[in-house]
Amino acid sequence: MTENSTTLPVDDSNRDATLVDPNDPDAPHLFLVGDTYTVLLSGEDTAGKMCLIYMHVPPGGGPGPHRHDFEETFVVLEGEIEVTFRSESITAKAGQTIHVPANAPHQFTNATGQPSQMLCTCEPAGQDKFFRAVGVPVDGPTTVANQSEEDERAQLEKIKALAPQYDTELLADTE
Repeated sequence: MTENSTTLPVDDSNRDATLVDPNDPDAPHLFLVGDTYTVLLSGEDTAGKMCLIYMHVPPGGGPGPHRHDFEETFVVLEGEIEVTFRSESITAKAGQTIHVPANAPHQFTNATGQPSQMLCTCEPAGQDKFFRAVGVPVDGPTTVANQSEEDERAQLEKIKALAPQYDTELLADTE
């Protein structure tokens, strides 16, 4: 090693590269109150360092105001998303990225008439487990679950009950 080099840990040969496809029928596709989220990389895949979620957000979709104790980055692949961050709106369009720091109040909404597609990275991992705990399994990355109003209310109650276990705080409809 040279004098200026950094000492890095030895390569963990027990970990492999992972190739993922949101259209993989075996991927966990989860319907959450109108949106469909596909877990592409879980904490188990990344030694807990991060998770990667493919998000299909239909017109009018997106979660209500919340905050959580982890970093979150959205890369808009198609369409656009309106992100409300600390009470200010930012529109992110296809090809743009928005990063939300840990603990900051935020929400996102698809305010257009077309579906939006995003990649969401959470660091460290954990959100993937939350989505698995509260989501309804569906067949694909754009599949919508056939939920009754009662099913949707029950899912929202489950989200409210489990959010604190996943370092997430749901906020009132106004930030």
